[in-house]
Amino acid sequence: MRITGYRTLSTVQEWGRPVGDANGVFSDGVVPVSIVVVDTDEGISGVGLGPHVEIERIFPAIEGEDPRAVTSLYDRMLRHTFKAGHAGPVFGTIGALDTALWDIKAQAAGEPLWRLLGGRDRRVTAYASGLDIGLTDDELVAEYEVYASRGLRAAKLKGGLDIERDRHRLSLVRDVLTEAGHGRRPGLMLDVNEAWTRKQAVRHVCELERTLDLIWIEEPVRRWDAEGLAAVSRGVSASVATGENLTGLEQYRPLIAAGAVDIVQMAAVWGVTHFLRASALAHAHDLPVSPIGNSPVGLLHAATSVPNHLTSELQDLHTPVGVSIDLHVEDGAFILGDAPGLGVRVDEERIRAVNRRPQAQTADSPNVRPERAGRRLLAGVDGVIPTGQVPVVSLNSRNEVSPTVRH
Repeated sequence: MRITGYRTLSTVQEWGRPVGDANGVFSDGVVPVSIVVVDTDEGISGVGLGPHVEIERIFPAIEGEDPRAVTSLYDRMLRHTFKAGHAGPVFGTIGALDTALWDIKAQAAGEPLWRLLGGRDRRVTAYASGLDIGLTDDELVAEYEVYASRGLRAAKLKGGLDIERDRHRLSLVRDVLTEAGHGRRPGLMLDVNEAWTRKQAVRHVCELERTLDLIWIEEPVRRWDAEGLAAVSRGVSASVATGENLTGLEQYRPLIAAGAVDIVQMAAVWGVTHFLRASALAHAHDLPVSPIGNSPVGLLHAATSVPNHLTSELQDLHTPVGVSIDLHVEDGAFILGDAPGLGVRVDEERIRAVNRRPQAQTADSPNVRPERAGRRLLAGVDGVIPTGQVPVVSLNSRNEVSPTVRH
C-alpha cells in the first residue's frame, strides 16, 4: 500500500448559539473546521480533522510511503519542518495527517482504531464543555440540562473575568447536574484560557473555593510559564490542567519537571501519535491525561489504550457539517463504534453545497489575546466587562465589526 495524494476541505461547526471564552465570543456560533483526506493506491482513504497549513511542504515526507508505518512517518514529518519549526498550525497539519494515517492503518486491518491500539473498553468517560461564556443564565441552564440528559455529571465552564459571575454560573450548573444525578455531587472545572497573572489566579480560585469544590482550573496563566503554573498549583486546592496548546514533548518536559501540571491535556488537532507519546511521558510521572477538542475522535480511540486517561472533553453534541462519526454519547461517556478506522465519514458534496463560512477573525475573536489580558484590575474597568455581560462579535451590513453586549 502506498500514499498517493491528499485533499483538503473546510467545513463549519454550527453551534446555534454564541460560543467563546474570556478572550472573545463568536456571536453566530459558526466555527471553522479543517479536514485533510489522505488517499492510497488501494482505495482506502483516511480522514484527519485539523489544519492544513504548509501541507505542500510536509506531505512529501509521506508521499509514496506505506501509510501503515505511522509512527515512523510522524517523525519524518517533524524532520521536514526542522528549520522553520513545528509549532502552532504546522504541528496541527502534522497531527491531521498523522490521524488520517492511523485511520488508514486501522481500516486496512479491518478494525476500529480503538481495538487496533489495544483498547479493551469502547467506553470513554466524558465531561461537558459548552464554550459558554456568552450565554445568559437561562441559556446556560438550558444547555447543561441537555448535557445532563446524556448522563454527564461533570462540567467545565469558561470564565475568568469576574469572581462573582464565575461563582454564580458554576453554582447554576452545579445545581443542574446535582438534580440530574439525584443529589450526587457533580464535578466542576473552570477554564480561563491564560487570562490571569499568577497572583490573580490564586486570588480568584481561592475565593471561588470558599463556596465551591473545583476539580481543576485550566490554563490559569500562560501555557509556557512553568514557574507560574507551579505557583498556582501550590496556592489552590484545585488541580492545574494545561497542555492543549503545547506542541511537542519538549514543551511538556519543563512543566512536568517544575510540578506545574497536575492534569496533562492534549488537543485533538495535534494527532494520535502525539497523544500516545505525551500520555506515556505523563504516565512516567504518575499524571493523568485528558484530551481536549470538539468530540476529539482520534484521541478518544487512543484514550482506550492508555492507563492514565482521566476524562475527555465533550463540546457540541453535533458533528461538523458534512461529517458523520461512528460514536454516540450515553451514561456520561463516548461510546465508540465498530466501524473500521476512526469511523469518520465525510460528505464532500454536502460540504461544498452548504459553503457556509465563519466570520472573519477580529480582535474580539477567542483566538486573539486581548490587549489587557493579565493586566485587569477589577471587573467592569480596565476593559473588563461588568458582571453578567460579555462582548460578542457581530458584523453589520457593510461587513464591519459592531461590538455588542449580551446580558
